[in-house]
Amino acid sequence: MFAVIETGGKQYLVSKNQKLRVEKLASKEGGEIVFDKVLLLADEKTIAVGKPYLPKAKVEAVVIKEGRSPKIRIMRYHSKTRHRRRKGHRQPFTEIEITSITK
Repeated sequence: MFAVIETGGKQYLVSKNQKLRVEKLASKEGGEIVFDKVLLLADEKTIAVGKPYLPKAKVEAVVIKEGRSPKIRIMRYHSKTRHRRRKGHRQPFTEIEITSITK
């Protein structure tokens, strides 16, 4: 069985016991999270598609850790003006493990 969930403005295809990194969530390590914005549920026999969400479906997950991605370097350059600017960015994330998918 697998599902498509929406969190942090993105959609993720998930199945049971899968680990994935999502946008930072307000939860501590070891905490439980319930995703109720389920767009699609499918198993071997049936497929259920929401309009836009399925009303009773939910996906439960456990927070493994929180962290920040590696630094991304951004360079800005304007020719003929001696203007150079270097910036960096580290995106925060939450790593979760899917524990159950219910209809």
